[in-house]
Amino acid sequence: MSRRAKVAVVVCVGVFLSSLDLFIVNIAFPDLRRDFPDSSLAELSWVLNVYAIVFAALLVPAGRWADRAGRKRAFLAGLALFMVASAASAAAPSVEFLIGARAFQAAGAALMLPTSLALLLPEFPPHRRQVAVGIWAAAGGGAAAAGPPVGGLLVEGSWRLVFLVNVPLVLAALAVGLKILHESRDPAGARPDAAGAALLAGGIGALALAIVEGPDWGWGSARVVGLLAASVLLVAAVAARSTRHPAPVVEPELLKVRGFAFAGVAIVVFFMGFGVMLLGTVLFVTTVWAEPILTAGLMLAPGPAMVAVLSVPASLVGQRVGQRSVGVVGTLFFALGGLWWLTHMSVTPDYASDLLPSLVLGGIGVALTLPSAQGAGTATLPPSRLATGTAVLIMARQIGMALGVAILIAIVGTSSGSEAVGAFKDAWVFVVGTAVTASLAMVAAGGRAAEAPPAAQPVELVA
Repeated sequence: MSRRAKVAVVVCVGVFLSSLDLFIVNIAFPDLRRDFPDSSLAELSWVLNVYAIVFAALLVPAGRWADRAGRKRAFLAGLALFMVASAASAAAPSVEFLIGARAFQAAGAALMLPTSLALLLPEFPPHRRQVAVGIWAAAGGGAAAAGPPVGGLLVEGSWRLVFLVNVPLVLAALAVGLKILHESRDPAGARPDAAGAALLAGGIGALALAIVEGPDWGWGSARVVGLLAASVLLVAAVAARSTRHPAPVVEPELLKVRGFAFAGVAIVVFFMGFGVMLLGTVLFVTTVWAEPILTAGLMLAPGPAMVAVLSVPASLVGQRVGQRSVGVVGTLFFALGGLWWLTHMSVTPDYASDLLPSLVLGGIGVALTLPSAQGAGTATLPPSRLATGTAVLIMARQIGMALGVAILIAIVGTSSGSEAVGAFKDAWVFVVGTAVTASLAMVAAGGRAAEAPPAAQPVELVA
């Protein structure tokens, strides 16, 4: 195996695992409920939410720190932290411990994801770096496709295997990475805004907690109102710091670019619906239809499989006809998939005619939207802002996912039977609404008919 291939395998392990844990834990969720019967659905939702929130908040600061301290060092540190946190998650004696371990797991993922592409690109000549980006993106798409069936298979043994499976893969990647990866850094970069990242995590966490607990505490209760107020104040503090800090979590200049700003809105809103769909489908199939976890994982696999197969072709089509146009079509496909399931959802299982078409339509929608929204956002940025802009848009995905999970829990609650079908239909009204809203945001993003990919930036290699 060539050196380039070894580097690609090592970095793609990091991308694959950090993405896989966004999908695989959803399928383990019903088993977590059974193993921790004293924990409410709202409490368990933080096993998912804390990962998305911490991942989102640390993504940009972690990338900036890696630029200064060394991308190889940051990537390997992220792998090691992810492995230790995965082992701790597998051994978790309580939900609270599991939530804490997931937070550290997300921190490891935040170190791995931005550094992985920076380590891979220098291995390719400039004219072939789109191939490197395609390999990098395919690793994330493969994680999406593998999540449901692999998760279902592992949960047959125990939900703890969902986390434990990461350990041998990371050990192998660490052993090879220590020998094969070259260090690169930008020591002139500014120190990242760690306080801003903490404020952002607190603000999004407070908002998610208010949404999750609103039905039980009362939407007008002092606790919910206090959390909403705290969320506004914390996010406002992040905005204020971003105008003064030399390396903020979100650079204000990026938000002044129309295409980038509206693409970011589209991504946040779209992934709110995606978060509802991802966990909601698992809960419906395993609770209302009472399907075993492994069966549920296999039933849900066609949707992510469409994402894995079509994401790269969708990106290439977007370069020809315009990322915005492909993104609009994608969001409408996703809305159509949600509308199909909304009008066919029933307590009586009928997978082939009711759920499968929705999964295929929705999967096509995600495959078209994912690279296109990202491409539409970054295409209007100067090359010097490409890496930061990409990280901010990935951060927007995670924020949308966290809010989507919180909204699903607030809508569905503890309903069961025919009552649950009504609640899940309300959730899918939200899915369709977010898809249509994201489509409008993609239209508003504007942009040229076809965008040339920005030139890759050189990096300083260190032996």
